Amino acid sequence: MVSFNTAASALVLLASTSVSGAEFVRASRQLSREQIAGYEPLSAVTDHNAIDLDQEAMEQQLSLANADAYSQALRIYSEGAYSKSVAEVTLTAPLPIDVEKGTTIMGIGADGNQVAGKAYEDNAAGATSIIIQYRTSDSQKNYVTCQVGASTSPNTQGCFAASGSVSIDGKTDVDYTYDPLVNNVAKRTIQGFSTSAQKKMAECANCPYPMYDKFYQYYGQYDYANQIVLAAFGGSKTNFKNFNNDFGLYDYDGKEQVIKKATAFIVIWMYVIRELEDALDDCQEACTIENCNDDPVHAWDEAAAFYVGSLEGTDGSGSGKLAYALADKRCGNFKTCGDMADETGGTSKVNIDIMRNLNIGQAKLAKGECESAREQSNEIQKLMLVPLIQGTLRYAYKTDFDPYSEKAEAEGVVFALGVVPAVYACDVEAANIIASNLQAGQQGTCDFPAVKKAFESTYDCLGIDGAMVGGLYDAATGMYFEGAEAVGGSASSASKIGMAVSAGVAALASLSMFL
Repeated sequence: MVSFNTAASALVLLASTSVSGAEFVRASRQLSREQIAGYEPLSAVTDHNAIDLDQEAMEQQLSLANADAYSQALRIYSEGAYSKSVAEVTLTAPLPIDVEKGTTIMGIGADGNQVAGKAYEDNAAGATSIIIQYRTSDSQKNYVTCQVGASTSPNTQGCFAASGSVSIDGKTDVDYTYDPLVNNVAKRTIQGFSTSAQKKMAECANCPYPMYDKFYQYYGQYDYANQIVLAAFGGSKTNFKNFNNDFGLYDYDGKEQVIKKATAFIVIWMYVIRELEDALDDCQEACTIENCNDDPVHAWDEAAAFYVGSLEGTDGSGSGKLAYALADKRCGNFKTCGDMADETGGTSKVNIDIMRNLNIGQAKLAKGECESAREQSNEIQKLMLVPLIQGTLRYAYKTDFDPYSEKAEAEGVVFALGVVPAVYACDVEAANIIASNLQAGQQGTCDFPAVKKAFESTYDCLGIDGAMVGGLYDAATGMYFEGAEAVGGSASSASKIGMAVSAGVAALASLSMFL
């Protein structure tokens, strides 16, 4: 599997940015924090990475296909389980002092071991309760040992004991009580990524963010993603300006696909873009990470964490649940895996390019090259559309040519819901063609050639190379399915890849100067 290790990432930086020889050597060393599929975070984001554990737990419940399991899946979606674990404790006496957000708080677990945390928010003297956020480690696998929330398998190993005392900043001790299985909750939820969109993507200082605004303008609802998910859970119809679907037409097979894909590839997908934009908003030109650009680098690291998740591991060879996993899955269907985008297995060309741009963008932000980093943000956002287009095309083909399957139709519908707003901003007619052919309950009446043509007509506007999308590939025959062949876009992948290879060769030639 192709992945970017430390040396490769440093090579990309050398070829793409104006780093010095000394900086290159430092970049070549193994950092203390674990990599995220080859990306080296400069800040602590293992807790953010864990959002894919919520996704995994939710999907496990959905697969059981019964009302009780769906109710539990909805709890995980709305209440969270594995990200930003906190203890909400009741004090036996009013808080004697003011406690600022981030103040260290130490206590003891049920096993007698020390438990570390920090104040989740500012607390005024006299408060009768306090929220303590558990400290996380740099290990993606063992980032925290108190995981309760809405989980069906709570881990209380590292939680505070049910009663005892905690030390605030090593100076003040206070007694508390709480129920570890009730009052250990998650403060980060998948649902919250969408319900906070109005504030964080539409009404912030530099809002609206362009990609989000396309979706808001199309659907007419700030939390459009959340509304899709809730409609699927409830078996109801959406109420948007465009592209409404009645998910009451589906049984568990269809609802499962809509929920699991909408949460990962519409809700969390858009929040990745939010973090990229937030990083650029916070960046101060010509200021380094040591002085003032730690916040933008952290936001950029969060984007990487939410794009990949924890289940992919350090090199991307794991089996994840988020957009990174989707890109690798779809490249096998469209023969766009590998660094030449001509293979049917391994890392997708989309992921190779996204991780490369994440590394380059991080280096620029750390040096205060804010405006230049926008190039990487824009490129990542365009590339993130590719697997959604591939997914829509794949299930449009299945719906048109294969025997009817509720599962396949639902997958086509939800992939289309995740990408049509971007198409609509380019060409209203093309978007309407795609949406009208991928409606819930159409029972196999999709016109795949029309959908394919509609997408291809907007590739230049979307900034997507058609060759990156590829064609629907039949591994059994070693040929593309008839009528589903790859098409060229604004520039061929081969020419772009050739340029990248040339840059890599030049960088390799320079490498000997510093090693």
